[in-house]
Amino acid sequence: MDDCVEHLNLVNMDRFESVTVLKPANIYYDGKVTSRTVIFPSGEKKTLGIMMPGEYEFGTDQKEIMEILSGKLTIQLPGDDKWIEIDGVYQFEVQANSKFKLKIQTVTDYCCSYV
Repeated sequence: MDDCVEHLNLVNMDRFESVTVLKPANIYYDGKVTSRTVIFPSGEKKTLGIMMPGEYEFGTDQKEIMEILSGKLTIQLPGDDKWIEIDGVYQFEVQANSKFKLKIQTVTDYCCSYV
């Protein structure tokens, strides 16, 4: 039950309070994808970022939950040949030690949780 509550809080959370934000940016693909790291008192880590139009592939070291907050894009999850079309709010999970692909069509706002 606690996992369900935590999942709902993740989806509905529109702000973070009492956190530490690391000033250095995480910059990928010549600045077309950027984020900032947010660390919670519990030690939990998230990144908040923006992706500009383009095609990208990312690898994971640990399981990630990606929340798309806005934007138009398609994603290809590990082990899947099909592309998922997203226009607006969406959430997906990527297992540890895997890769996923994104085709960003409009500026996309995201939050990534590391679990």
